[in-house]
Amino acid sequence: MKFTCNCRPAACRPVVPGPVLSFAAALLATAPTGCASIAVSDDALVDRTAFVLRLEKGGFTIENRVNDGVTTRDRVRTKRGEEYNCFVGGSISVIGRSVSEALCTEKGEVAKNPLLQ
Repeated sequence: MKFTCNCRPAACRPVVPGPVLSFAAALLATAPTGCASIAVSDDALVDRTAFVLRLEKGGFTIENRVNDGVTTRDRVRTKRGEEYNCFVGGSISVIGRSVSEALCTEKGEVAKNPLLQ
């Protein structure tokens, strides 16, 4: 990388070739951005939770939704009285919205990685 200066060292700035700048801009444009409050809609949260708990969409309520960066955490209470702690990840990029599957653990149990079961 070359530098250009106008007599003062503090005024030096890098000269970035066009292709490098274009590549950097394209990389930034495709990087996931956004936060869970935007990416994870209420409908997506209900859909993902119903699927993982194998319940009808009306068979539970979602309480205490907390959006933390790209993760949405919530507590689920079923009509049978069971309680679960769940989380769903989400992001938005130039190619659209991406929402992960919900991961839920019954209240009082140790969280488990479903991929290792």
